[in-house]
Formats: sequence, structure tokens, C-alpha cells
Amino acid sequence: MNDVLAGRALTKRFGQTVALSGVDIAIRAGEAVAIMGPSGSGKSTLLHCLAGIMKPDSGEVHLLGSRIDAMRERQRSALRRTRFGFVFQFGQLLPELPAEENVALPLMLGGVARGEAVRQAREWFGPLGLGGMEGRRPGELSGGQAQRVAIARALVTKPAVVFADEPTGALDQTTGHDTMRLLVEATKHNGASLIVVTHDPGVARWCDRTVEVRDGRLLTAGMAA
Repeated sequence: MNDVLAGRALTKRFGQTVALSGVDIAIRAGEAVAIMGPSGSGKSTLLHCLAGIMKPDSGEVHLLGSRIDAMRERQRSALRRTRFGFVFQFGQLLPELPAEENVALPLMLGGVARGEAVRQAREWFGPLGLGGMEGRRPGELSGGQAQRVAIARALVTKPAVVFADEPTGALDQTTGHDTMRLLVEATKHNGASLIVVTHDPGVARWCDRTVEVRDGRLLTAGMAA
């Protein structure tokens, strides 16, 4: 099997609420997987456990054969900067930085010199239709342009897995369609796997496979056929 990321028997509780109940899921290299479900179903909790943002109460998470849920927070934080990329619903770009520095930020946090980090960041602007916008700040970009900057930031470190949490939730239908196309194409071109949390079937259709979550359990198989 060429699984890049796998969660095994994942459970997570918040007080009396069971957010995850024995979830098994595996993501293959280069695969795009949609995690669907209504609000409160456990889909975002699953993403956070897989991404090392939170630890499951029990179960294991493995990235390329290494167990990450048992790592210390400092190790998981470094992992999130280098091996994972993230695209959120509202982009979460830093408003005081120009677009090119927003993209370069993960590299600089990893110790790459500013000049080299910005040079690498600029390479993403043309392919993502952002040529000439390197110096614009987030407030000078449209919603779709800002999400494309966020996609570039997620991919600039050449991660193994990109996590996207409702990446089109703040966009109109046409812009959302274009954003998902770019996200899937750019991620696959970069050789990364993609996990998209969404409640929108139109977004899920861009992915290779859909996993449905209800009440902390998977209604569809978490493993590829």
C-alpha cells in the first residue's frame, strides 16, 4: 500500500460529546479525498487529528509510516510547517504583508532566508493566475485571489498533504468552482495528497473519493478500494 497518511481507530470526546468513534481512514499518495458531513458530524475534528492540530483520545495517526499523534507539540508544530499545507475558509492571510511574503512565510519560519523564500514564493504566482499581484496586500485582493494566495502558501514548502477546510465557503459559486479546480490541479501537480472538508457536494465532486461522516462515524469506507 502507498498510504501517505492514515488514522487508525481514532476516538475523540469533548465532555459527553463523542466527536469521533473508532474512525479508520487512509489517504494514498496524490489522492484527493473529500470529507463530507453536516455541522457537528465530526469532520473538522477528524481533519484536526489527522493534521496533528489536536491529539485523539485514543487511536493512532501515521504520516509516511511515522506515528505523529505521539509526538510532542513542538515536533507536531514543525511537522505542520514542513510536511503539511493548510487552506482555510477565510484564507487567514496576514493583512500587513504583501502577497509574496504571505506565501513565503512558511519557508521563512522554517529557516529559509527572506530573499530566497520570496523568490520561491513568486514562482507560484504565474501558474495560479496571480501574475503582477505579488506586492498587493490581502485587502487589495478579491476573495478568489486571496484563496489562490492561500493555495500557494499551502504548497510552497512542497508538503506531503494539503488540508483544506471549507476552502470555497466564503466564495460565490463561480469563484468557488475555479478555486477548487486550481486547488486540485496544483496539489496533484506538486505531488501532494489533498483532504478537503466540505458540506458541498459540488466541491466534493472535484475529489477522487468522498468519505461521509455522521455522528463521529464513517458511513462510507475510509480506505481506497
